[in-house]
Amino acid sequence: MFRTALRNVLAHKARLLMTVLAVMLGVAFVSGTLVFTDTFGNAYKNKSAKSFDHVSVAIRPDGYASDPEKQPSRLTDGLLKKAEALPGAESAIGSVSGFTALADKDGKLVGGEWGTTGTNLYPGKDGKDPRYDFTEGAAPKSAADIALDSRTAERTGFKVGDTVRFSTDGPVHTAKVSGIFDTSDGSVVAGGSLVVLDNKTAMKALNKTEYDEIDVKAAAGTSEATLKSAVDKILPKDTDSITGAALSDDQDAAIEQQTKSMSQVLLIFAGIALFVGIFIIANTFTMLVAQRTKELALMRAVGASRRQVTRSVLIEAFLVGLVAAVTGFALGIGVAVGLQSLMNSAGASLPDGPLVVAPLTIAVALIIGVFVTMLAAWLPGRRAARIPPVAAMNSVHATPTMRGLVVRNTIGSLIVALGVLMLFMKDNYVKSGGAGIVLVGVIVLTPLLSRPFIAASAPLLKPFGVTGKLSRLNSVRNPRRTASTAAALMIGLTLITAMTVVATSMGTAINKMAAGSLKADYAVSMANFQPLTPEVREKLDKLPGVEASSPQRTAYGEADGSFTNISGVDPKSIGKLVGLDFDSGSIDALGRGEILVDRDMAKDKGLKPGDTIPVKFEDDSKTVKAKVGGVYEGNEMLNGIFSPTAFVDPHLDKVVDKQVLVKMKGGPSDKAEDSIVKALGDNPAITIQDKDAISNQVGGAINMLLNMLYGLLAMAILIAVLGVINTLAMSVFERKHEIGMLRAIGLDRAKVKQMVRLEAVIISLFGAVLGIVLGLFLGWIAGGSIGESVSTYSMEIPVGRIAVFLGIAALVGVLAAVWPARSAARLNPLQAIKAE
Repeated sequence: MFRTALRNVLAHKARLLMTVLAVMLGVAFVSGTLVFTDTFGNAYKNKSAKSFDHVSVAIRPDGYASDPEKQPSRLTDGLLKKAEALPGAESAIGSVSGFTALADKDGKLVGGEWGTTGTNLYPGKDGKDPRYDFTEGAAPKSAADIALDSRTAERTGFKVGDTVRFSTDGPVHTAKVSGIFDTSDGSVVAGGSLVVLDNKTAMKALNKTEYDEIDVKAAAGTSEATLKSAVDKILPKDTDSITGAALSDDQDAAIEQQTKSMSQVLLIFAGIALFVGIFIIANTFTMLVAQRTKELALMRAVGASRRQVTRSVLIEAFLVGLVAAVTGFALGIGVAVGLQSLMNSAGASLPDGPLVVAPLTIAVALIIGVFVTMLAAWLPGRRAARIPPVAAMNSVHATPTMRGLVVRNTIGSLIVALGVLMLFMKDNYVKSGGAGIVLVGVIVLTPLLSRPFIAASAPLLKPFGVTGKLSRLNSVRNPRRTASTAAALMIGLTLITAMTVVATSMGTAINKMAAGSLKADYAVSMANFQPLTPEVREKLDKLPGVEASSPQRTAYGEADGSFTNISGVDPKSIGKLVGLDFDSGSIDALGRGEILVDRDMAKDKGLKPGDTIPVKFEDDSKTVKAKVGGVYEGNEMLNGIFSPTAFVDPHLDKVVDKQVLVKMKGGPSDKAEDSIVKALGDNPAITIQDKDAISNQVGGAINMLLNMLYGLLAMAILIAVLGVINTLAMSVFERKHEIGMLRAIGLDRAKVKQMVRLEAVIISLFGAVLGIVLGLFLGWIAGGSIGESVSTYSMEIPVGRIAVFLGIAALVGVLAAVWPARSAARLNPLQAIKAE
């Protein structure tokens, strides 16, 4: 039976090509993901490990004091000198770091909100800091100097001697680039930017009174454990020590978790691609078995058992899967290299390192390729073995029984009903499970659904005459085959449509929220979302074009036992800056020293204007009674308690603003924004956003995520296209005799090609329409859950994108039919008529 299976594979290698490609692509996705994440993780670990070369023992603060103002300094110069003088210590370095906004040559922030870190230079006895390897220029020596990491220098075009502008939490500073360095610092390895200042300047600029960490290096012959024991004896209260090996292990664990999360996301989409591939494999083996019915029947007649017939089909599947797995693994290595190059070209700056091909990756690739192929071929094999020898020899192409379709439709209906029931449950995990079950149920029901859809396409096919009619009849000849081919395309489009609906609706909801909640023209805040000093508002109020402004100061506490945020605003101007929709009361209540509560809190606590509520701030002060002056509808931008700044200020450790809202007399304009930028000293650390920018901040992230998901699902769509090609090609081979008869009675080659193309378009559009309808339904269900937490959310159907999806599906049909249509048109009529 093995020799028979091998001969069958070699005899039908052309017809098995698409199956091999489908499995190969899925395996390539899986193995490429594993090789890429292993390579990335290994390179990151090796690079990060170098950053601990100078650390044998690290001294760090142990927790945070309840009152920072009364907390004595812990990691001081005195402690550093003590550590350096310990027996067995070679050197000690004090380090500080914090957000430092570096402006590029156009004045824009380098690296985004969190991308740029500032740190200190702490030279040792040799005048060098082991953390930085200077390749150009020299280390910074005064406040007039700054050093940049080499990747940042390359991105921005700064060179030694150039003047740069930077800011930490306030004024803008200028300094000359004294040097450019390489480093294994984790922030740079992760793709960020690092600037280095001399120790004194860094402490002052980053507002540090002590070091963040003191790193002690052991002298030759001293172990980390011995040095740690010595360090522990000099530790002040609320500090702790940890060995460099432990730090490296913690870093490795964090990197492993990061790469594991990345790998899991990519493997989910690889699994989707393989799931789609199962339909192609099952279709291929079903058609091969049908075409070899006489052969299999003869084997049964000469003594082969049902098990042997099934086994022979499974051996064929094993051989096909093995070939696909090996080629897919080889392609996966190329995918991993391509992913690395793609991310580097996109600015990710991945660390360099050798390609890592783990034995587990090889095993997983081979097992998945073989298992998926054999699993998909099992049912066609069993179906072939159950055909009686005499019945098989009397019929070359046994047609599916109606009984089988009835059973299938019944099971599919029950599965869909169960899934729909789960979709209307409150638990989101149950809903997710329900969505998957509905998808499976619809896949089972696709043969039933194919008939009405294809019948409905008759008017559209009428202009094509006889070829249109023939293509329609061919599409419904074998509903199972049509359904399996269309289902592969349906799965990808279901997911794409559902995600597009949710993303589009969410973007609209954010726009509505920004437009409805904010009357202000601009929101001014720190680029890294740290607080602003009150001087920012004072500078803005001096601008002649400013009509109104208000700070938003945030404190946290409990209102009648429930945790909430309390926003302090200017009661005189806030009404011109925000648009609150009141259920009762008004914004004027703030001017009377009263507070505003959102609808959820009012409902939960039974509050109305005139009631009082006890408020206890996090500073452990006494509970204060606050009078409710209004109840408003909250959203993700504006919620919780609004109060006058005088109510919040006494409970803040330091009076700072979360943001400043500004309304200009002439509305938003380039000139108005430019005046604000200049008033604040063209500070790269400060972000000025209008309503569109606020919406785009979230909407842009959603669109970027959506485009990434499109890219990841593209593999599933590609495999579905191979399925359409495969089905048509094998169908043409199966219908040789019929096509020959059509050619003999006058159907020319152009008409034969048209018939096959139309058949492909019908199947592709059937899968697309089914996927889009199901995707819209799942998007509506998901939107119901989102709408519970996002008040402005409402389902929006992206008509333009759906039209594009349908157009792509039709194009897929046309392209998929190129080879099968050409093969059908080139058949010799006389030879085709002789074919069985």
